[in-house]
Amino acid sequence: MLDWFASNHRVLPWRSDPQPYHVWVSEIMLQQTQVATVIPYYERFLKQFPTVAALAGADESTLLSHWEGLGYYRRARSMHAAAKQICERHDAVFPTTFDDVINLPGIGRYTAGAILSISQGQAFPVLEGNTQRVYSRWVAMQGVLSEKPTLDLLWQLAEAMLPKQNGSAGDAATGRGPGIFNQAAMELGALICTPRSPKCDQCPVRASCCAQKLGMQETIPGKVKKIDYEDRTEFAFVIANRDQSQFLVRPIPEGERWAGLWDFPRLTTGEIENESVAATQLHDTLATPISVGDPLMSMKHAVTKYRIRLNVFRANVANGSARRWKPPAPWKFATLAELDELPMSVTGRKIAKELSKSR
Repeated sequence: MLDWFASNHRVLPWRSDPQPYHVWVSEIMLQQTQVATVIPYYERFLKQFPTVAALAGADESTLLSHWEGLGYYRRARSMHAAAKQICERHDAVFPTTFDDVINLPGIGRYTAGAILSISQGQAFPVLEGNTQRVYSRWVAMQGVLSEKPTLDLLWQLAEAMLPKQNGSAGDAATGRGPGIFNQAAMELGALICTPRSPKCDQCPVRASCCAQKLGMQETIPGKVKKIDYEDRTEFAFVIANRDQSQFLVRPIPEGERWAGLWDFPRLTTGEIENESVAATQLHDTLATPISVGDPLMSMKHAVTKYRIRLNVFRANVANGSARRWKPPAPWKFATLAELDELPMSVTGRKIAKELSKSR
């Protein structure tokens, strides 16, 4: 597998200079996100925040702007909190002991092991989606990956597979230590031992793969329980100022979906019958009647267990109060250029782009 990795590994920006900070940023970004999507984000992120101290000193709005589109924004906030902790407790130097790393916000056993093995050559195993699949097939593990006994056994296997001594970060073409081994196992899962239609004829370890011998490579690992999605309809409104040059937005508070990002007026709690009902509820929030206008757009997206159809309407503050009404803080009117600079949810950004096209 190491020989295969030396000849077949992908050239990725975080592999060229595997400092702990670089590996950390890449691993957090790669959680639930494809490599091709992450690469440009990673490069822009390091240009804006080249050090732990730079990340710790950033304001949250700037940080979320550079994370916009990656989703799962809690990851970015945890990184921010971890960077501040590193500055406070470790003099802005990323720690290199397992206990110190795993105690950072947003870092668990897998991420801590990945950072220390890849950047320092320390002998810690990694178990994530790709290596779970590789190791499950290697030993024909038929347990369900979400169950603790299965995961416990896979962690034992991952640890037993590691080279017995610490190495160095090394170079992907020549390294043989734990960090290179972990990367090789992850790369094998990403490129060869794929979830569907694995390329067993190209696999460097097929001779010792029990699933391949038993013809079970398509059924191992066992399937994680499928999410039962609920359908729901939500409504958002585009409310312009009197000369139609600015649009009403607000920062989403803690505890709500996409907290810390900016969004158009939107109702996201419970099932709402139609746009008129939604506008009535918005009246209570903004302390002024809302008049619903023409539909602007409709889109579908998924959040946690919900499949959502978002219907977006133009709207106005009712005529009688339009001249004297001001949005309650922290709501504000913003131009399209100002919206470009604000961190927004994916759907909020789509609404802003639709407004730009309709100008």
